[in-house]
Amino acid sequence: MTVVEGMQAPGFSLKNEVGEIISLKDFAGNKYVVLYFYPKDMTPGCTTQACDFRDAEANFSELNAVILGVSGDSEDQHTQFIEKHGLPFSLLVDEDHQVSEDYGVWVEKNMYGKKLMGIERSTYLIDPTGIIVKAWHKVKVSNHIQDVLKTLKLVSKQ
Repeated sequence: MTVVEGMQAPGFSLKNEVGEIISLKDFAGNKYVVLYFYPKDMTPGCTTQACDFRDAEANFSELNAVILGVSGDSEDQHTQFIEKHGLPFSLLVDEDHQVSEDYGVWVEKNMYGKKLMGIERSTYLIDPTGIIVKAWHKVKVSNHIQDVLKTLKLVSKQ
């Protein structure tokens, strides 16, 4: 299933880097959620994306939004990634890929001629009522955070 704009965001409850359970419902009625799915901690594109979100975190916070990253990496890998790059937001553990499947981002990829399953870099902006207000699929890292922030500014004023 592909998650698209205007639909109810699939709920989730996942452990973060320190083993706390973070659920979408934790933010219901209160905050926008920027939920971004990425392939792997410590890889070049994922590091750039995480650091871009880190550098803009204050802007997101001012607009009443929380940033959550999701990958199949373990708590320990997430902790190392967060500490190495000073990330001020939680990274969620989706080792069984269930939430990635729920959002339609667990897909077949072609890497160097080999087919394998992995996360398609995607971001969802979820409003406080749990509705997907914007979905970005097959994200290119360059300028992505600016697009998300611009969209959040527009929808948060409505």
